[in-house]
Amino acid sequence: MRPLDPLIDALPAAARLRWRPLQIAKITTDSRQVAPGDLFVAVPGVNVDGHRYIPAALQAGAAACVVERETPELAKVPTAVVPDSRQALAHLMAAWHGHPGRKLRVIGVTGTDGKTTTTRLIASILGAAGHVVGTIDSVAATIAGHETPTGFHTTTPDAPEVQAYLAEMVEAGVAYAVIESTSHGLAQHRVTACEYDVAVVTNITHEHLDFHGSLEAYQQAKAMLFRALSTSARKEGMPKVAVLNRDDSSYAYLSPIPAERRLCYGLGEEADVRAAAVVADPTGLHIKIETPSGAVPVSSPLVGRYNVHNILAAVTVAHALGIAPAAMAEGIRRVRGVIGRMERMDCGQPFTAIVDFAHTPNALDKALQWARELTGGRVIVVFGCAGLRDRAKRPWMGEIAGRLADGVVITAEDPRTESLETIMEQIAEGCRTAGRQEGEGYWKIGDRGEAIAAALGMAQPGDVVIVTGKGHERSMCFGEIEYPWSDQDAVREALARLGYGASDTTPPR
Repeated sequence: MRPLDPLIDALPAAARLRWRPLQIAKITTDSRQVAPGDLFVAVPGVNVDGHRYIPAALQAGAAACVVERETPELAKVPTAVVPDSRQALAHLMAAWHGHPGRKLRVIGVTGTDGKTTTTRLIASILGAAGHVVGTIDSVAATIAGHETPTGFHTTTPDAPEVQAYLAEMVEAGVAYAVIESTSHGLAQHRVTACEYDVAVVTNITHEHLDFHGSLEAYQQAKAMLFRALSTSARKEGMPKVAVLNRDDSSYAYLSPIPAERRLCYGLGEEADVRAAAVVADPTGLHIKIETPSGAVPVSSPLVGRYNVHNILAAVTVAHALGIAPAAMAEGIRRVRGVIGRMERMDCGQPFTAIVDFAHTPNALDKALQWARELTGGRVIVVFGCAGLRDRAKRPWMGEIAGRLADGVVITAEDPRTESLETIMEQIAEGCRTAGRQEGEGYWKIGDRGEAIAAALGMAQPGDVVIVTGKGHERSMCFGEIEYPWSDQDAVREALARLGYGASDTTPPR
């Protein structure tokens, strides 16, 4: 049990309060989980409004409520009326855990592509410098070396989980927390009250317009991370730092946002931290990085030129934090990859099979360009587009695949309640725009396992088959049900059916 007053004190000043001294057992947004003495927060959801369940929460014994609007049942109940319940929930959970973000140095990484890899690179550099580090990303929460998966499709956990992870980090003696901060996580206040010190952007391209409504709204959601620098708690000896991509269009609208220190990275002379020389080959990247304090030569097992910017972003953060060049180089060397990010599947087959998370036009473009660099043979891609998500990108991605790959197998990727045939046909429109014909340049195979098997069956020695869109995810949504799914397992099974060796994986690259 904890007193209600310190929790209410954490709410934004705009809250209207009617309460009395109470002891609170826990905070919950689920009326089914309410027990006597709990604080119930009514959160409007996408499909269900939590305010509908206020009577059920009170009947179950809720001692107080936080709501966006009054209801008749609340007349005699201690209540806080707030402008935004999700925002209030984040502040309440931070207070419940003793404001852990104020006891950590917190780095937020946002962007359309490359967030997870950049998060891991930053954490690895800090670890190489001798710091105890915690991370929260789309794959897992890692606290002082202990890893916990973070879920199916939600790349930023909800505020209660985020604040609980931060509290665990404080308990474990973590000095730096690195948080992958998605546009959904920012707009839905999942990462509010994290008390950011460093804000990093990888890039901002076309994605999630189904949720945000427009590219401008999507951009503004990403900008929330940088605006949070001005409102986050001050920590001794820790300036508020903005790290921007000088080569990305986001620089124009993120750079005016106030920060005590602003650094940019890129390939050109105008960047504070830049790649002066890059050698990319199938074994990885070798980069000479120029920083304001001198040159840092680094070698990385990560493949693909697009990872140059991820590495530059991590080095820029490290430079801002005063990390020694040797630790930068060692930290980058240690990161062999992230599951489902250009992950090679090697079962002894005479061609290359790769699983990658690329699910945006920009990411697919870069992944296919890299696959082309790997081989003098053909590139065959397997991908789909999610249902109930950004529809405008479907023909766009089809055109990219039709233009950059030799063979395109269009398949399911979380169709949800949309027609899979309709989604595949919208992708196929883009393939035809690129001059492809069905049955020759592209195929539609709705069963993802069979689509992967068909692509692998087409491959000849020296070819590259790249399966994109699911990456690390371990489920696929049909209708409203999440079914177990793994692209890695599907590739292994298909290769085994073709007679190729033990189902084994090289370290992800």
